[in-house]
Amino acid sequence: MKNIRNFCIIAHIDHGKSTLADRLLEYTNTVSQRELQAQTLDDMDLEKERGITIKSHAIQMDYEYKGEKYILNLIDTPGHVDFSYEVSRSIAACEGALLIVDAAQSIQAQTISNLYLALENDLTIIPILNKIDLPSANPEEVTDEIMNLIGCEYEDVLRVSGKTGEGVHNLLEQIVERIPAPVGEPDAPLQALIFDSVYNPFRGIEAYFKVVNGSIKKGEKVKFMATGKTYEADEVGTLKLKQAPKKEILTGDVGYIISGIKDAREVKVGDTITTTENPAEAPIEGFEEVKPMVFAGIYPIDSEDFEELRFSLEKLRLNDASLVFEPESSAALGFGFRCGFLGMLHMEIVQERLDREFNMNVITTVPNVSYHGYTKKEPEVPILINNPSEMMDPMTMDRVEEPYIKASIITKSDFVGPVMTLCIEKRGEIVNQSYLTSDRVELIFNMPLAEVVFDFYDRLKSISKGYASFDYHPIGFRASKLVKMDILINGDMVDALSSLIHDSNAYSIGKKMCEKLRELIPRQQFDIAVQAALGAKIIARETIKALRKDVTAKCYGGDISRKRKLLEKQKEGKKKMKQIGRVEVPQSAFMAVLKLND
Repeated sequence: MKNIRNFCIIAHIDHGKSTLADRLLEYTNTVSQRELQAQTLDDMDLEKERGITIKSHAIQMDYEYKGEKYILNLIDTPGHVDFSYEVSRSIAACEGALLIVDAAQSIQAQTISNLYLALENDLTIIPILNKIDLPSANPEEVTDEIMNLIGCEYEDVLRVSGKTGEGVHNLLEQIVERIPAPVGEPDAPLQALIFDSVYNPFRGIEAYFKVVNGSIKKGEKVKFMATGKTYEADEVGTLKLKQAPKKEILTGDVGYIISGIKDAREVKVGDTITTTENPAEAPIEGFEEVKPMVFAGIYPIDSEDFEELRFSLEKLRLNDASLVFEPESSAALGFGFRCGFLGMLHMEIVQERLDREFNMNVITTVPNVSYHGYTKKEPEVPILINNPSEMMDPMTMDRVEEPYIKASIITKSDFVGPVMTLCIEKRGEIVNQSYLTSDRVELIFNMPLAEVVFDFYDRLKSISKGYASFDYHPIGFRASKLVKMDILINGDMVDALSSLIHDSNAYSIGKKMCEKLRELIPRQQFDIAVQAALGAKIIARETIKALRKDVTAKCYGGDISRKRKLLEKQKEGKKKMKQIGRVEVPQSAFMAVLKLND
């Protein structure tokens, strides 16, 4: 056990985590030159296309140092704020973390929040300056920033280049020297913490775990403590690039178990595995429950696919534990699921994965956040409002509270003005402004989460020319004046487009939504009125004009009454059509509502 090192790589998005992981795999000969490709561990098509890590990836490396053989278990983690739950789970299975900072981009918001996650779990931090080969790198200044952030010495900061491989041999030695070996009782009853799982259509569910106490053998009867169900360990092994079956996994090591589980609900991330012969008394303290930030309805295009969508979501949840869902129904869209996501990118990725991995075409409703409503009868008992249709009657309502977040934005000092303007426009209140260096500022705002959900991140990136980095965490609920805005198309309410918004924004958002829908809904044979309403009061309206045939084309000369007769006849027909006509809202309309400022 003393020769095992478990560590993860944490950093802001695009600071070169996966490239550095490639060099570690190459220098320990874990992956042959033939198998090595750029970002080897990012095995999902989506990850390769977007150049981001979505899933944590665990892999085991063998390394010889001073004549002794060591086992290094590496977990490469995502850097985007929407996937921070993946990072917190990876950290639970490690004793050390490599904190990577880009020598050209310096410290970003997610670097700081990931660092705090690691420090809360008492991990040993090895600070690394990456991309030192870049012409725009500024190693001395960034090293000073890292020293201020962590409180370490100048020599402690390792300088490497994931691209050229410079400094990687030294890094491997430092991992062995500085990261502590795992601690555990080899003779105690088995306790293994599940930190990830994937669904294999041929072999059932594969759970990835770290053995905290005891050991797990092939063929042993094991029990999952959260569900209380027992299975046989058909195969256990370690995670190389391909799975490597073993007879036994010992204390402190990371591995996988296949036990023929077919039902996705029986494996929970954070659960403890123990043996039935000598069970552990208590499960390991897992990680905290995930808190979804953004809610949206996901509905199958064909209502017969409802059960299939349920299976797809359950299998996806195995691989992405931060996805939360429950069934709901809508008047316009039939049966579907109300899903909780950690942010807009997460929602986009889930939708894309449903399409690619499970061939599920789905309609997504307008995302919103959860509110707390209070009635006059019981002003102390909050009622959860996840959906605008659950909004209570204004007559019985006492108040509504909305979730607030503490947002940390790190930007260049040139962009402080535009960033502040954007945050204040989104109802933010500035809490603190501090200069990290002469030209880098950290701004801290308290803001309503609902304002950040839609297009905040995109706009922040565009006004700061891509320099600003953004991170947030929830700070509770505050009372707010919210109204429910409905969208009526041809007099019929489209519940999938309803939203809860702040009173001050209602008119401008209603007008923008109507204008956007007028562009997106195809013209029909009759006039379509697109209206935004607060209760019975219409606040904005746009009309989609009818497609008309020129019925007077065949009239030439003669009396005006002949033309009028034809036009009146056409008018009657259009009126009749309007009464029986139905308007289909295209999927692009639901998505376009999110980008109202484009």
